[in-house]
Amino acid sequence: MFVTTGELTPCRWSGQLEAVTEMAASAERVLVVDDEPDIVALVAYHLAKSGYSVSTATSGPEGLAAARRERPSLIILDLMLPGLSGLEVMEELREDPATARIAVLMLTARREESDRIKGLTLGADDYLTKPFSPQELVLRVGAILRRLKAGQGDPSDIKQVGPLKIDSTAHRVTVDGREVDLTPTEFKLLLLLAERKGRVQARNLLLEIVWDAAPDIQTRTVDMHVQRLRAKLGEAGDLIETVRGFGYRIKNVADRS
Repeated sequence: MFVTTGELTPCRWSGQLEAVTEMAASAERVLVVDDEPDIVALVAYHLAKSGYSVSTATSGPEGLAAARRERPSLIILDLMLPGLSGLEVMEELREDPATARIAVLMLTARREESDRIKGLTLGADDYLTKPFSPQELVLRVGAILRRLKAGQGDPSDIKQVGPLKIDSTAHRVTVDGREVDLTPTEFKLLLLLAERKGRVQARNLLLEIVWDAAPDIQTRTVDMHVQRLRAKLGEAGDLIETVRGFGYRIKNVADRS
C-alpha cells in the first residue's frame, strides 16, 4: 500500500492508533511531523503497530518544540511544512546540542536531487519520497535506529586516529579534546572507517553496512555524508581520504603528515 494525499481519512485510523500507541508507551519514541492528517495518522499507526511510541506534530514550530521537549530517538520530517520548512527545522535541530544527535528521516514530495542533497547536507540520516510504502518507512526507521545502537559499542572500545578519538560507548567524538557533534549516521560512518583504517572502503559497501541499504542505490548519499563529516572534524577531516572511483579510507596515523 502506498500513501497518497486524500486516500485515507484520519477518523478511520484514530481508534486503532490510540489503542496501538498505548501498548507502545515504553518503546523507542518516534516523532512524526507532517501537515497532512491522513499521512500522519497512517504513518503513526504503522509505527505504533511495529512497537514504537509515537507522537505527532503538524507544523514546523510545533515539531521543533516537540523534539526539544520529548527528545525522540528519531523524527520523520516532511520538508513542506507551515511556519518553518522541514529544512529549517532540521537546521535548528542540528545547531542545538540538545537535539543535534536525534536521527532524522526526511519525507518529501519533491523528487529533485538538489532537494535531497540539501537535506542530507543539513544532517538527514535518510529520505523517502511521496508516495511511499508504510512498510518501507517502518523498515527504514528500524535500520536507522539499529545504526544508532550499533554505534554504542563495547565499554573498552575507544578508537584513536591521530588527534581523533572515538568513544563508542559514550557515542562521543573529540578532536584534540574538542567534542564534535555528529548525527548517528555520521558517527557510524566514522567508526567504521576508523575500525578499518588504512583499508579502502567502497561506496557500495559503506551503503550496505552503514545505511543497511542494497548496494545499488544512491552512492551520492555516502559522498554527502563524508563531505559533512570532514567539515565537522576540521583539520582532522583530512584523515579521511578519497580513493577516486572507488571509495574512502581513513589514514593510518603513520601516514598523516
